[in-house]
Formats: sequence, C-alpha cells, structure tokens
Amino acid sequence: MINKLAIGAGVLAGAFVAFLVCATVTGLWLIPRAEQRGRELERAALDAATTKAIGELTNEADKARVARRLCRERGGVYLNATGKCQQGARE
Repeated sequence: MINKLAIGAGVLAGAFVAFLVCATVTGLWLIPRAEQRGRELERAALDAATTKAIGELTNEADKARVARRLCRERGGVYLNATGKCQQGARE
C-alpha cells in the first residue's frame, strides 16, 4: 500500500516539476506581457497612420470633422472653441 502511495506522489511531483520546466523554457509567464506590448505597438502604429492621414487632408473642415470623431471615439469631449479634445467624463 505504501509503495502505491509513494509511486503516486512521485508521479505527481514529477509532473509538477516537468510543468515548471516547460513553462520556464517556453516563457509561459511572459505571454501576457508580450501580448500587452504587442497591443501597445499596434495602437501606436495605428495612431501614427491616423495622424499622417489627417495631416494629408487639404480641407480644414475635414480635419476638424475627423478630429472631432476621433475625440468622441476615444471617450473625450471636443471643444469647438479651442479645437482641442478634452479627455475625461462628459458633463
């Protein structure tokens, strides 16, 4: 009976050690951080492309309309008087 318990405990301990080794070697702990970093890089690239596209617009009314839309999509309030986007809760 004791032999069966010892073998079972050895199997569990071995499986746990194998999991830790595989997780460390494959970088399992780093995947969430890598995904977040990838999202940040993608967002920065999209923002740069958007800014470039806005700069290429020739009509000032088009630029203002796009700026207002981007401001609203990002949760801000566009102030027509200043032409700026105010971040924060809407009042």
